[in-house]
Amino acid sequence: MSNLDREAVPSLCGGRGFVVAEPVRELLSPRTVKLGESTEVRRLLPNLGRRMVGAWCFVDHYGPDDIADEPGMQVPPHPHMGLQTVSWLHEGEVLHNDSTGSTQIIRPRQLGLMTSGRAISHSEQSPRSHARLLHGAQLWVALPDADRHTDPRFEFHGDLPRVTAPGLDATVLLGSLDSAASPGTTFTPIVGADLSLSEGADLNLPLDPDFEYAVLAMSGEARVDGVPVLPGSMLYLGCGRRELPLSAPSDAGLMLLGGEPFEEELLMWWNFIGRSQEEIEQAREDWMTGSRFGEVKGYDGAALPAPELPAVPLKPRGRVR
Repeated sequence: MSNLDREAVPSLCGGRGFVVAEPVRELLSPRTVKLGESTEVRRLLPNLGRRMVGAWCFVDHYGPDDIADEPGMQVPPHPHMGLQTVSWLHEGEVLHNDSTGSTQIIRPRQLGLMTSGRAISHSEQSPRSHARLLHGAQLWVALPDADRHTDPRFEFHGDLPRVTAPGLDATVLLGSLDSAASPGTTFTPIVGADLSLSEGADLNLPLDPDFEYAVLAMSGEARVDGVPVLPGSMLYLGCGRRELPLSAPSDAGLMLLGGEPFEEELLMWWNFIGRSQEEIEQAREDWMTGSRFGEVKGYDGAALPAPELPAVPLKPRGRVR
């Protein structure tokens, strides 16, 4: 999924200087962003207060939206560089097409994982005949310097490992949780898990104390370490936790995101992650001139133009403001 802001704001992310090395409860509020023709999303990362959680650097939550009489998601072909995209649905379906030739319909609890590497482009849209509701999250994972020029590729995993306990059914998207490990390719120590809590659930989820964590609320009512979280909000939890208390007065859906703090500083602008202004400028030029990022076939419409770069040099902002 693309960052469709017409005035993209650059951010310097990463580095351990602002990682909270102890458990905290920092509630992050979203900002609303228009995505494509008819989809509105709640953007949690990058946030005014925090820009990364491990290697997770971008989080959008959308829906549930009634699209029975609407085209639904319609995101034109657009580029990516230096990152992975993670498509995750609770309801509905999304058709993915990319410049490697991959075409895939992604449905709830199935993993669509695209590694951009040096350059890729893709489109995302609701199929012509689609379900009434659309609800999900789109996330980016920053690639470390050693792997950010890798060949682009797309992975689809329709059957993912699960962890169950009284009141909990967890699906592991990336990394590992308890004894379950995702088949999705990762480049840094990371975890992503979808947590379904049933009404009355009260449990402690095992965590890695070397990871920093956040929990995205998808649906229902839940308490995370005693803090009420509402759908479309995210609770940053810091590091140093061996377990996470979870409870739910009603059925609820959460996403657990975590990983080792990302050591490298990186520059994120629009849909590109690089290390310098020159890299970002070159990527924009390559996209606008039709080189390097390839062609997306199967989308009926024009590709998305890149916004203008700021008139001033791209300015570092750090993990937090």
